[in-house]
Amino acid sequence: MQLLISPIGQLATLAGVVAKDGIGIGWDDLGMIENGALLIENGRILYAGPAADAPEPAKKVWRLDAGDLVAQPGFVDPHTHPCWVGSRHMEFTMRAEGATYQEINRAGGGIRSSMRQCRLASEDELAIATLRRLGRMQAYGVTALEAKSGYGLDTESELRQLRAIRRAGAATHQLVRATFLGAHAIPPEFEGDSEGYTDLIVKEMLPRVAAEKLADFCDVFVEDGYFSPAQGRRILKKAAKLGLGLRLHADEFVSLGGAELAADLGAASADHLMAVSRAGIAALAKAGVTATLLPATTVFLGQTNFAPARQLLDAGVRVALSTDHNPGSSHTENLQLVLTLACTYLKMTIPEALAGVTYNAARSLLIHEETGALLPGRRADVTLFNVPDLRAVPYHLAVSDLCYIVVNGNLYEAPPALALPVAEK
Repeated sequence: MQLLISPIGQLATLAGVVAKDGIGIGWDDLGMIENGALLIENGRILYAGPAADAPEPAKKVWRLDAGDLVAQPGFVDPHTHPCWVGSRHMEFTMRAEGATYQEINRAGGGIRSSMRQCRLASEDELAIATLRRLGRMQAYGVTALEAKSGYGLDTESELRQLRAIRRAGAATHQLVRATFLGAHAIPPEFEGDSEGYTDLIVKEMLPRVAAEKLADFCDVFVEDGYFSPAQGRRILKKAAKLGLGLRLHADEFVSLGGAELAADLGAASADHLMAVSRAGIAALAKAGVTATLLPATTVFLGQTNFAPARQLLDAGVRVALSTDHNPGSSHTENLQLVLTLACTYLKMTIPEALAGVTYNAARSLLIHEETGALLPGRRADVTLFNVPDLRAVPYHLAVSDLCYIVVNGNLYEAPPALALPVAEK
């Protein structure tokens, strides 16, 4: 059965963003169509353009009048840690009383806190917890995302996390890419022996992850006190040899050359980058590596050292945006909030920020030919907002005006608390 959404008050196809591969984006690249239409069948877009030129739909068709709505591509969240159990609210309390992220980590909190809880959790418990968070993300307009492991930090626990992510992804219409992040922290049994843990990742974890086809990417936290650039290079070269895409947590707290490493290895994405150097920015631009920025993390940690988005953009780097959803440093599933933060704190324009949560985010996951824009042949991933203009989407701070969402061709009404139905299907 077909789905015809027509008329649409404003339709943003992002055709120009695709043509420019996400770099140097302005208003003219959003592909704005007043009084537009979308025709969808079997999860794919058949037509995206003016309502007056829309083809005649099949006899069996769902119709949605969106004449008062704004339609744009579904959001893509390219850096999330949704597979965990328990709570770290006590760490939030400690931060409110003055403790730093590093002090909390040294006190036994941080990543190791989630590790202890996840090691005790069953695969079922992890899959259910993950699926619930994917549902919350969808409620904020996310139709595709990346989900990382990294809270197991031993072979069996990491594999269990990845299996749970695969199960959760299979239970939703969202497009989910899994990332192996065994190199998230040094577990207590390898305290003082990061080389030994790196050996375990390279010789045991990665081969098993690849053999079971549990991940699409491998990520490494290259940071002072975690993994050195040399260890990151070793892990990622092994991952590439096994057929995994590459991603990095790079230059988050100090500049260690993570961006340069990402560029040298041809990674799909270098993430965080609050402490990236000028040389790192130049290397990312030259290599075409997407910079994924996470301003909600900076806000949640009570910091002000936001990633230098304008320097990256002006240097010709493709910029994506993400929530960094995780239990410790960015406990939010609201990518629309990140869209607003990008405009206010990162000084990105609305077109740049919108590209950052759609096409460029998809580009960082290597799914940009599938989703991230509303063009014929692509996945039908659409968000429809009850706002007078596209510019009003980031204008409403932390509140979603989402009315409807189409995920791989499946039409959902937004949760009642967030939606104002405007038409009968």
